[in-house]
Amino acid sequence: MILARTHVAKDLGIHKEALRGWVRQAEADTGERDDRLTTAERDELKQLRRRTRS
Repeated sequence: MILARTHVAKDLGIHKEALRGWVRQAEADTGERDDRLTTAERDELKQLRRRTRS
């Protein structure tokens, strides 16, 4: 799996760690991971932080 990801990253012209991050985020968004915030949760957190600063 890691080797395949490396090849895909190379084909896309991006660093393998960038692809790894995207995959991990997609897994969080689909409920496959619970060790990081989903994109929706991150967006909500940004909004809440903006509100507390104003």
